[in-house]
Amino acid sequence: MANVLPPLTKFKRVALDLLFPRWCIGCGREGDYICGSCRRMLSVILPPICPGCGRPQSQGELCPGCADGPAEIDGIRSPFLFDGVIRRAIHELKYRNLRALATPLAELIHDYLMENPVPGNVLVPVPLHRKRYRERGYNQTALLARELGRLGGLPVVDDCLVRHSYALPQARSASVGERHDNVADAFACRDGQLQGKEVILVDDVSTSGATLNTCAGVLKSAGAAAVWGLVIALEL
Repeated sequence: MANVLPPLTKFKRVALDLLFPRWCIGCGREGDYICGSCRRMLSVILPPICPGCGRPQSQGELCPGCADGPAEIDGIRSPFLFDGVIRRAIHELKYRNLRALATPLAELIHDYLMENPVPGNVLVPVPLHRKRYRERGYNQTALLARELGRLGGLPVVDDCLVRHSYALPQARSASVGERHDNVADAFACRDGQLQGKEVILVDDVSTSGATLNTCAGVLKSAGAAAVWGLVIALEL
């Protein structure tokens, strides 16, 4: 059976591509969801960066926002800025049910990690509240984490960190203060399975870092040794 399944799986993938061809979300060209030409035009974050939030910083020192006070999260890293094709891809994955985009986006993150490793031995997706999960039908960050786990050989724990309070999406919060208030006390850990682990916390976008920082505090209170944030894109 082991010799039969891979060809069958490949055949199914080819059949699906024939029935539902892939179109680049950037230029509309048939072939891939993000074609080679559009990939070369992505807004890549290059060093120097802030060691904390991961945003471009001319001196490679802590930016004013990170220097204001200690953060729970050990650092946030991302390959891209939140604009153009990447912004559209995240929107399609998150709100338009184009779940297949999780694979190419995870591949882009994995390629980034090959050059810019982030310490960690377990992947944890930022959870959705059960109400939003019912509305959407899936958690896009869990899809990303599973693809990353497959590519990098890391386990994924998606049943420990939970969101127990419902709030407006962070994108609708006007200020940094509102974003922090929006997620204060919103998360909890259900057990101690991450005790002593170095966690890579996976999300799609980081705007103020409030969600990642709050989750990191909860995970460390539950015994995590370290928590790094890893997102597709950073919003400036």
